[in-house]
Amino acid sequence: MIEAGFPVNSDAEFAAVRDVTSAADTTVCGLARVVEDDVEAAIDAGVDMVHTFASTSDVQIEDSMHASREAVLERSVASVERAAESGAEVMFSPMDATRTDPDYLFEVVEAVSAAGADWINVPDTCGVATPDRFADLIRTIREHTDARIDVHTHDDFGLASANALAGFEAGADQAQVSVGGIGERAGNAALEQVVMAAESVYGADTGIDTTRITELARMVEERSGVDQPANAPVIGDNAFAHESGIHAAGVIENAATFEPGVMTPEMVGAERELVLGKHTGTHSVRERLRDAGYDPSDEQVRAVTREVKERGADGDEITDDTLEAIAEANDVGREPQRVTEGPT
Repeated sequence: MIEAGFPVNSDAEFAAVRDVTSAADTTVCGLARVVEDDVEAAIDAGVDMVHTFASTSDVQIEDSMHASREAVLERSVASVERAAESGAEVMFSPMDATRTDPDYLFEVVEAVSAAGADWINVPDTCGVATPDRFADLIRTIREHTDARIDVHTHDDFGLASANALAGFEAGADQAQVSVGGIGERAGNAALEQVVMAAESVYGADTGIDTTRITELARMVEERSGVDQPANAPVIGDNAFAHESGIHAAGVIENAATFEPGVMTPEMVGAERELVLGKHTGTHSVRERLRDAGYDPSDEQVRAVTREVKERGADGDEITDDTLEAIAEANDVGREPQRVTEGPT
């Protein structure tokens, strides 16, 4: 499912949602507050699913919606009924669910379910959930609705992806994710983390072509201007990079020694890299020299490794050109070129 935007927000966003709906071959969803004009805009955009939402925590009801619990419940039911009447699928979110009084939360869930909601989305709007507590909440909400469960988690404490997976463990059917975790404040559950954990750690079949995850992440970085840190899981530049001599020696022998084993760089369209620096060992240096076309002796490997370590300790970046210069300075010879004669 693609949640394409907020049709009532502006003419440009309405057009964008309508265009995505016409171009996509998957379910396209439009957002709407529990406001008549919002719901009508989503319907007019032709979306397959209307996702309507209302704050249910007291602090947001009072100081964001400036309403009462009774008014929120009434408007929520009316919005779900109108969306269902249009023939679209309907998702309802009790926003800030993890800070909502449980009795009121369950009352709202039961009411919108009776009004025709196909999905209940459970948002951890302020990122305060932990996996165990979030799983307990999902299990309890399932007891109050026959609708399918979706989860929406935020990363304020770095728990968004873990909470999304906890939602699955507790019976949720779907998790809302974004590429690179881009979202409000610290962001949302990251697509690449949730998908690869589901596929590789849990052994689930998501139906997603994971070999294009890195390509997708780079495109989103370019278009959004939001760069991922080098140590970002799955898609960071260092996700499959090894500098430590012990680690590098292990992965040269068997990648599973110091990688998860169940997730390889090839699975996400990335490449393994042996990074040279102050922690580098001889195995990495020998491998990189051979990749560059050199045929070093053991003594030359040790000499090059010493200089690589010294330069790395001084803060120098060891590029391919740097390595070649060090190799040439240590008289490392090139591997002999092989010539194969073809048929005459």
